[in-house]
Amino acid sequence: MISVGDARKLQFPNSTDRKPMAVKIKNPEEIEKMRVAGKLASEVLDFITPHIKPGVTTGKLDALCHDYMVNVQKTVPAPLNYAPPGYNPYPKSICTSVNHQVCHGIPGERVLKLGDIVNIDVTVIKDGYHGDTSRMFYVGEPSIQARRLCEITCAAMWRGIAQIKAGKHLGDIGYAIQSFVEAQGYSVVREFCGHGIGEVFHEDPQVVHYGKTGEGMQLKAGMIFTVEPMINAGKSGIRQLADGWTIVTKDHSLSAQWEHTVLVTETGYEVLTLSAGSPAPAYTS
Repeated sequence: MISVGDARKLQFPNSTDRKPMAVKIKNPEEIEKMRVAGKLASEVLDFITPHIKPGVTTGKLDALCHDYMVNVQKTVPAPLNYAPPGYNPYPKSICTSVNHQVCHGIPGERVLKLGDIVNIDVTVIKDGYHGDTSRMFYVGEPSIQARRLCEITCAAMWRGIAQIKAGKHLGDIGYAIQSFVEAQGYSVVREFCGHGIGEVFHEDPQVVHYGKTGEGMQLKAGMIFTVEPMINAGKSGIRQLADGWTIVTKDHSLSAQWEHTVLVTETGYEVLTLSAGSPAPAYTS
């Protein structure tokens, strides 16, 4: 994900605060490599799903994912030692953001408890190309409120993805997400956004999850970027913890996020981060 105002201080440099680059249109060979990387990233989430239960630490989940990526998939965990200029390297192979943590939660000694919700964000590198995806998971049975937040966030992501095809605009994606989420009484985190991706972890375009239809960059076939809304149950305000990475809600309300990497086609889109265990598309009303 990318950050929008103070993003360089807050996150992996997905920030709308950085200088724009030319958007890279991927050729067929690059697209095929992105398909492979995307599926592998999603398969890490399939692998870790049965391990997410009360009593496990986020550090254990990281260790399991790291071993699976490195020793089974033969991929590189992109977050590990990822270091934007001037910042400390990210110390783990995945991000685990629990309850009111919005993004970039660092795995460690935290023990997951019954009723927690957790986002696991995975990015792998295979043959030089990045696959980037995240899902929300329930630790046992969540509260009604937590389940609804996660379901609405997933539906918001899919509503944004449904807008994608050559000739549409980035604002169409943002509007579809924002209008749906706010109608449910939730708020969109504005400091972070989706991002172009390929041989580079974070590149243009920057895909904000709010906006107006018909505005923003026009989409072209061959663009590849992430759609990854972060939605808060309370107000949209966020803050950074002292570890320099973890972002939390200011009001301590729950937060949820889902992410897919998507290819723009002439007639629509292709989601590149799908695997056998991927949840089905959701468009909750």
